Amino acid sequence: MKRNGMWVAALLLLCTMILGGCGKANTAQEKTFSYGTMAYGTAMENVGTNPHEAYTGWSTLRYGIGETLFRFDDRMELMPWLAARYEQVDDNTVRIFIRDDVTFSNGRKVTGEAVKACLEDLVEKHDRAPKDLKMDRIEAEDQTVTIHCLEKVPALRNYLADPYACIIDMEAGEHDRIVVGTGPYVAERVTDTELDLVKNRNYWGGTKPKLDRIVVKSITDGDTLTMALQNGEIDAAQGLPYASLPLFRNAPEKFKMSQAETSRTYQAAFNFKTPALQDVRVRRAICMAVDKENFSKVLLHGNGVPAVGPFPGNLAYGDAAVKAPKYDLVGARTLLREAGYEDTDGDGYVEKDGKPLELRYLTYTSRQELPLLAEMLQASLKEIGVKLTVNATDNYRTFLKNGAFDIFSNAIVTAPTGDPEYYLSGHVLAGAVENKGGYENGRLSALAEQLHNTFGAADRAALAIQMEQQILDDCAILYAAHLRMTFVVKTGVMGFTAHPSDYYEITSELDKANE
Repeated sequence: MKRNGMWVAALLLLCTMILGGCGKANTAQEKTFSYGTMAYGTAMENVGTNPHEAYTGWSTLRYGIGETLFRFDDRMELMPWLAARYEQVDDNTVRIFIRDDVTFSNGRKVTGEAVKACLEDLVEKHDRAPKDLKMDRIEAEDQTVTIHCLEKVPALRNYLADPYACIIDMEAGEHDRIVVGTGPYVAERVTDTELDLVKNRNYWGGTKPKLDRIVVKSITDGDTLTMALQNGEIDAAQGLPYASLPLFRNAPEKFKMSQAETSRTYQAAFNFKTPALQDVRVRRAICMAVDKENFSKVLLHGNGVPAVGPFPGNLAYGDAAVKAPKYDLVGARTLLREAGYEDTDGDGYVEKDGKPLELRYLTYTSRQELPLLAEMLQASLKEIGVKLTVNATDNYRTFLKNGAFDIFSNAIVTAPTGDPEYYLSGHVLAGAVENKGGYENGRLSALAEQLHNTFGAADRAALAIQMEQQILDDCAILYAAHLRMTFVVKTGVMGFTAHPSDYYEITSELDKANE
């Protein structure tokens, strides 16, 4: 009996060792993808996963947690996603047919009622969505939702492709900043600086997610991001300093790049409450003092395109169709003299009625291009006698709220919905949420009303061009450059590509070779 007991004990020990070894082998084979980015953080208002809060939808969509009813292809043309198709019932009503095979990551089916509950919560809680969607009521039946709008919304489907319109399970709720979406990955842990994701084993899409785990790390220091990719701490990076790109471009055996022209635009809005800036000649002089070619080609190392207006030239309503003041330091000085500003004390800066023209420039640091633009503007304006005091802080919202700025510079995607109304209605109209400078123009408002009630891409583009030209004639906003998006990845990474919309980063196509 004793000998038998010894044999049993030995057998149990052997089984334990085998099972333990198998467990270790499985762990070793687990595929984990680590991604370092400058585009996740509190400064961008996108921390968390709930798309109904500020700009958090960008994280929901970018990192494969949520999906929208419609999406954009590589040419920024709309296509169905969670929706199977749609029909325009009348000018104010759209009926959307939901795919019958879509489930949330918890296995619950996405029905018309689920979509209705999500969209109703969106317009109740989000700041921009109600103004965009103009929803009166939503009806749901089986796999359809019928959206009744208070007025015509020709760009409704475009807005439903915005990250804030990711469809999430309202019954599941939100816990620890985690919501339940339909994407290929599920948030497991969320902090201000990191997102931990795991494979959605219930993913409805035809291509099943290939990675077991994804870690998205917010790395806002360019040198730290560069070193993390070089030493293998991360598999891919977004937002690398431009000076670092040659390090990876010159090592094709280890790294590869993916680039796309985007509508992310670097702009500077004038504060119309500032007395000096109420004179269009002063605003025009400042616009004429900016060397956009130098900013795009030298400071951005060719990763930007000089901007004319808010939209890049590859769009029908983009830069090719509008005109803005050209770089001209002599002309800028002449305009300032005409406005009554001259350097009377010889200190290199102009004054009017004994008061120097000194302006407060507000921006933030989490977009590496913005401090570079600030430095260039500061030097350029000195050339025409304008003193610029730069405040680059990720606490910029406090200064905006207090009105403690004369020029506010930021980076925004102007055509994320593939339609010009998104930007024009949200950033330049009186009372618009993102109209930080308080710019108003009656003609612009009238054109916006026409745009909002006009169907057809060509007619909408024609109206948008008129609106853009009005903004440029008023020199209400200075547009510096459009970004060329660049991702750098290890050579073993597959399916991680830049998209013109600045969306769709982590998809079910993402994979990496075993190391």
